[in-house]
Amino acid sequence: MARYQYTATSEDGSRTVKGTLEAPNEAAITDTLKKQGLRPLSVTAEKKASSLSLGKLMGGNKVKSDDLVIFTRQLSAMVGAGVPLLRSLNSLEQHSESPALKSILVTIVKDVEGGTTLGDALAKHPETFSDVYINMVRAGETAGILDEILKRLALQQEKNAAIRKRIKSAMTYPIVLLFITVGAFFGLMLFVIPQIGQILKDLGGEDAELPALTQAMLTISAFIIQWWYIVFPVLGIGVFLLLRYLKTPSGRKMFHRIVLRVPSVSGIIRKVIVARFARTFSALTGAGVSIIETMTVTAHALGNVVYEEALLDAVDKVKNGQQLSRALEEEGLYPAIVSQMLAVGEETGQTDTVLVKVADFYEEEVDAAINSISSIIEPVMIVIMGGAVGLIAASVMGPIASLSQNIN
Repeated sequence: MARYQYTATSEDGSRTVKGTLEAPNEAAITDTLKKQGLRPLSVTAEKKASSLSLGKLMGGNKVKSDDLVIFTRQLSAMVGAGVPLLRSLNSLEQHSESPALKSILVTIVKDVEGGTTLGDALAKHPETFSDVYINMVRAGETAGILDEILKRLALQQEKNAAIRKRIKSAMTYPIVLLFITVGAFFGLMLFVIPQIGQILKDLGGEDAELPALTQAMLTISAFIIQWWYIVFPVLGIGVFLLLRYLKTPSGRKMFHRIVLRVPSVSGIIRKVIVARFARTFSALTGAGVSIIETMTVTAHALGNVVYEEALLDAVDKVKNGQQLSRALEEEGLYPAIVSQMLAVGEETGQTDTVLVKVADFYEEEVDAAINSISSIIEPVMIVIMGGAVGLIAASVMGPIASLSQNIN
């Protein structure tokens, strides 16, 4: 029997369960979970470790967000035009330009041909299709409005992809400068400072008194040169362990808490989360998904553990009869405008429409904030690099000027 990883929710959507089970096939896993009162979101076979290939190293086995948006829009257009779902999937699979998406569509077509619903077929590929995507497709199939739901999904993905690209483009410049600064520091310490130190000793003699700053630079340089085979591995292992810790639940929670306290950055992060919450919640509500399941799925889609736990806590309050707007207001993480707009949506029955406006507003705020911080990052990084170079220059020029005066 094979081992399968599964993600499932309780019937009322109040909790999400993940685990592994052994079974002869995926259908057996689904039956087992249903007997336990769980509704499967995704069931995937555990893959055996395989040798690395160039395609995997370059990310060739991952579907790009742009390819997924195009697929979603094309499927929506074909289904809306009355083309049968199976024929639409076959056509998109044959004409797909993405090898990764093409291979996934082959599997999806086989599953749909075997009588599996589209939502369940997509759930077998959680690395490509998120819980939000899968739940919206399932709701669209149930309500018979799959083409409209796919349009909503495509729009949501485009908005999310646009925000991610803006953030990546804003972070590229400072990250490159940071690597250059670190590389320049080690380059100076390994090759330049030792030569200058030798010149200073030749001019002033072995007993020459050097400024504290110069002596510190020479000490650091000598330490790195003598113990480089320990320094660099320790740094590499330290970075590796840190990144691995940040992937653990406790590490992610700690990192997300710290990020929310960093000046300037925290404002952007909060606006991104609020925009993601509003658009995801709106999409699921508009698709007819129940309020409890909408909150549960949205919580896992926010990308921040602090906000995720707060929204899951609000689920219990809503179950006890409290309005969602009031529950979010008590959490204290969301701006007042979110709870106010939610209250209006609850009174008018147009929560999805109201939240779309909130999402549009905060996405514009994110764009403005990113533009603002991008204009600040460049001079700040230049000052940091200039300060590092100036510090080293001062440690070198000070003793040279002093020795010159002594010689005169």
